[in-house]
Amino acid sequence: MRTAKSLLSTLVIGAGLLAAPAGAFDGTTQPKDALASAAPVSAMDAFRSGAKWLKQGDTAKAIHSLEYAAEQGHPLAQWKLGRMYADGDGVAQNDLKAFQYFRRIADDHADDNPDLPQSRFVANAFVALGHYYLTGIPNSDIKRDPDRAREVFAYAASYFRDPDAQYYLARLYLDGTGAPHDPRQAIRWFGLSAHKGKCEAQAMLGAMLFAGDHVPRQAARGLMWLALAKECAPHEQAWVSNLYDSAMRQASEDERAMGAVYLERWLAHRRD
Repeated sequence: MRTAKSLLSTLVIGAGLLAAPAGAFDGTTQPKDALASAAPVSAMDAFRSGAKWLKQGDTAKAIHSLEYAAEQGHPLAQWKLGRMYADGDGVAQNDLKAFQYFRRIADDHADDNPDLPQSRFVANAFVALGHYYLTGIPNSDIKRDPDRAREVFAYAASYFRDPDAQYYLARLYLDGTGAPHDPRQAIRWFGLSAHKGKCEAQAMLGAMLFAGDHVPRQAARGLMWLALAKECAPHEQAWVSNLYDSAMRQASEDERAMGAVYLERWLAHRRD
């Protein structure tokens, strides 16, 4: 992975890029001569213009600006385009294009300071790459490679301390996919992710603690984590509620009472 380049590099729009009339970042069409004499456009200005057009619902103008910013190495523009192509959001869904944008972010910004605000977008790019390596991309050179997926998740989980990466890495260890089956490692990564508020990790950690699955049984703490997970999980993740409901049916009155105490203490600590 290469050391991160400057995020705000400013380049004059060259004649090679503008061999034909092109749309300005304000959406108007300018002739070649006008653009050649215009003031230099920074990657940040192009990104902000793209964000403005997206907010106003003009995807074509937004992509024009974002692609310019992305070509100049602006990581947030690259990330936004990657997400748009991955989700088919305003563009034709294209996993290969999304992969290429995410890989460029990973290549150029793997050594970024993990405490910078933009690091969460870099980490998210790693997570997206991990999913692509898990499944592969049909009709492309990106083949299924669970070992590579584990490496990518592990990097984002450890260096960027990303909760999503920690959760997916834990799943690989729990399932023995791209990694040895190691529930203890899974518990460790679920725990780190759960403490950062990842609902799915809270649910998995809670279920394993409640059942004593490869760890000493801690039913009350398990109930606490399951309650937190149920509260924050979206409705479509019914499996989280199902885990909570099942544990509550099996728990003794004392376990439920102690679980409530742990939950109250957790919430009070978070408020502080």
